[in-house]
Amino acid sequence: MLPENIHDSGGGNTRPWDIEFRALSAGYGTHKVLDDITAVLPGGRITVILGGSGCGKSTLLRHIIGLTRPLAGTLLLGGADIFSLGKTGFRRLRRRMGVLFQDGALLGSLSVVQNVTLPLSEHLRLPKSLVREAGLRALRMVGLEEFADFYPNQLSGGMRKRAGLARAIVAEPRVLLCDEPTSGLDPVTAARMDALLLSMSRRYASMTTVVVSHDLASLRTIADHVLVLGKGRALFCGKPAELEASPDPYLRQFLQREAGEVQDGGWTPQAPAVTTALEQWLQR
Repeated sequence: MLPENIHDSGGGNTRPWDIEFRALSAGYGTHKVLDDITAVLPGGRITVILGGSGCGKSTLLRHIIGLTRPLAGTLLLGGADIFSLGKTGFRRLRRRMGVLFQDGALLGSLSVVQNVTLPLSEHLRLPKSLVREAGLRALRMVGLEEFADFYPNQLSGGMRKRAGLARAIVAEPRVLLCDEPTSGLDPVTAARMDALLLSMSRRYASMTTVVVSHDLASLRTIADHVLVLGKGRALFCGKPAELEASPDPYLRQFLQREAGEVQDGGWTPQAPAVTTALEQWLQR
């Protein structure tokens, strides 16, 4: 069964879609990355999925998008079990998702506005002028309209991410999924990206936003809700203030950026033959 308001625009006053995991286990082949995840990401809000590198954040995002089937359990979007839908229903649901990839994922052979309008030009039969205007509107929302006819290699890293965000929202999705939107950005550019995500959430009140991140400053700026992953499980699911107040040792260590015990494996001297070969090479 599809969500009851599948045909409604993300910009309207429709009921937002919750994203719910019920005893979800996820992984690849026989390798289990996440086990028994049970949580609800509230509709119409910004949820940050937080955790250390390799904890399964991107794996969970792939499951929400529908790229990977769970090993066990259920994933509901707007009350619909997305992996029990037929091909047509699944395709219709996927059309309501926008994705901001970690590096922007722009095609180098297309201009910025052509990249932004790909979801429209590939699937809609509209005059090119109308498609371009829709792309310019999305670029205007992220402050890049004047760069519409530039190419990705002419943009900075932060600008490419903003262009990727414009493409993600050009079709006004019901669900916006962002993979590490502030990674690799300087603090000022990262703050601008956070401000844009907050702006999009205000403009599209019915849009559910999920942000995968390990950026604590971003978490404290944009999150309405937080899901913390660690050790293959959901360690916390709730409001940011509740997370900050948690006495859990792992959560405290993560929030306070404490290194804990460092396993460096010890030091041993380089083999003499390698040292000699290196010295000879450096003196050539």
